[in-house]
Amino acid sequence: MTTSGQQPLIRLLNDESRSDLRDPARPRPVRVYQWEPEQRSAGRAPLVVVSHGTGGSGNSMEWLVEPLCRAGFRVVALDHHGNNFVDGYEPEGFLHVWERPRDVSFVLDVLAREEPLGPVGAAGFSLGGYTAVALAGVRLDPALLWSVVTKAVPLPEIPEFPDLLDALRKRYPLEEQLRQTLDGAEGDFTDPRIRAVFQVAPGVGGLVTRASLATVRVPVGIRWGGADTVNPYEVDTRPYLDHIPGATGRSAGPDVRHDDFFLPNPLDPTARVRVGEEAAAFFVQHLV
Repeated sequence: MTTSGQQPLIRLLNDESRSDLRDPARPRPVRVYQWEPEQRSAGRAPLVVVSHGTGGSGNSMEWLVEPLCRAGFRVVALDHHGNNFVDGYEPEGFLHVWERPRDVSFVLDVLAREEPLGPVGAAGFSLGGYTAVALAGVRLDPALLWSVVTKAVPLPEIPEFPDLLDALRKRYPLEEQLRQTLDGAEGDFTDPRIRAVFQVAPGVGGLVTRASLATVRVPVGIRWGGADTVNPYEVDTRPYLDHIPGATGRSAGPDVRHDDFFLPNPLDPTARVRVGEEAAAFFVQHLV
């Protein structure tokens, strides 16, 4: 992906504090894509970190990256290990969603050692929407997550990994092993560097705690599709909108589907363009 002809700087970072899902002897890889703003100005431009959806890639988020760069932001997108199409899929990459905000904080730590960060915002699509707001203090409910893992609560269909739960059970056949995989799920992954959050068709809204939603103290903007059956409004979006203090949002259109934000030829090609511009305006208001 290019942004007005600009190729991103691509870096492969390694988080020594966590393990590679395929080789525990190796550190967790985090691929990073970096773009500079189209118009350079005096001083360091604000930074927006972008988190992709389930099975996606940071390099496929051009509809969100491009308007941010045009608006004067530095942008960093990343590939979440085990949940991106560049490296392939692992069951933990789809289910251990709390590792995603840790990826973002790790990347910010690396960048902060290289130069001052300045104001930072987080934006995300689908599962990336959860990732962004987890950095503002939203926490998972481990009891609900366990119910999903054990199939007591149905897991929504995941086309990229249709046999996800069976693959996880095969890897961890004993119940004690399975429970241990959820260690840390209830953690608080607040990153105080995040000053504003923008969610697009966010996921996991049904698996977070109401108490943690009430603790969010940064501006949160939300957009969703009225015809989204992957992350339905009532299940996944409304908890964020209703319980985060001061959260604001609106539908991108009654006929907009989840797929319209990532398919090469969406039914409504204007939806993600409009939402990308609205995200840029949101961060101009809250970061600049």
